[in-house]
Amino acid sequence: MAEFPLKHVYEAQQFDRNLLDTVFQVADDMKRDMEEGGRRYGQALAGRIMASLFYEPSTRTRFSFEAAMLRLGGSIITTENAREFSSAAKGESLYDSTRIMNGYADIIVMRHHEAGSAEKAAQVSAAPVINAGDGAGQHPTQALLDLYTIKDHFAEVNKLKVAMVGDLKYGRTVRSLSYLLTKYSGIQIFFVSPSVCRMESDIKGYLDKEGVPWEEGTDLDSVLPRVDCVYMTRIQRERFIVPEDYDQAVGKYILTPEKVMKMKADAIIMHPLPRLNEIPQAVDADPRAHYFEQAQNGLYIRMALLCLLLNAA
Repeated sequence: MAEFPLKHVYEAQQFDRNLLDTVFQVADDMKRDMEEGGRRYGQALAGRIMASLFYEPSTRTRFSFEAAMLRLGGSIITTENAREFSSAAKGESLYDSTRIMNGYADIIVMRHHEAGSAEKAAQVSAAPVINAGDGAGQHPTQALLDLYTIKDHFAEVNKLKVAMVGDLKYGRTVRSLSYLLTKYSGIQIFFVSPSVCRMESDIKGYLDKEGVPWEEGTDLDSVLPRVDCVYMTRIQRERFIVPEDYDQAVGKYILTPEKVMKMKADAIIMHPLPRLNEIPQAVDADPRAHYFEQAQNGLYIRMALLCLLLNAA
């Protein structure tokens, strides 16, 4: 395989269709290899070190990246909460932390509370930097695993109708997925949210520029029968500055089993997790529920990225 053209991964806009196909092909290889006991890739990153630098809490993203590195035979250095338990608590700048990590690790996976932080780190890092979520900005690897999950279910991504529901203003996952969906033809996007959580104008403007039609509203019931994918998100209390705005939004959209019955039989339900009450556990057994598969796919996508960025695929 030709050398991967990206040095860092900090935003979804870096990926065109060819790059997406490359990542998905390697992720497929990783999935097959794991099913076969890791005979091909089990030592692909032996001797390499990944720095897991998370300034915000994480379960799936952090653990899947760390599991990915370990599954590939590499090692990790990590901290429980870099914002509190690293020199950031003493006032060390992101610039200095990134430069220091370059002396310790071959690749840096970073989650930070400020939008744009991963790109800033990439500008001063000789080691590849992967954005694992930057505030309300972007979460490109989540978008990749989301699209991989969609692609795995539908024979053709083109012409799909996707509903994004919940916290769209602060939801970095839906922002990043919106960028990637523009790489396919015939896509339609439906934004469903409380008025205080509407998708920001930069994403809508990007969709307009790319010729992707979108609709915006507050009525989930009217959208459910029309779409192929319902992407639910939680209302993120930690992002709201005004508590009353959070109170106005939380609990507004709950995808009950009764509502699920309004969906197409072959539609899918996705969620980046963690969830609050927006998808009750009673929905988990429905064949349209794909959020746990979605989380598992994160392992294969992140294994693929680590190998590609370190030229080991």
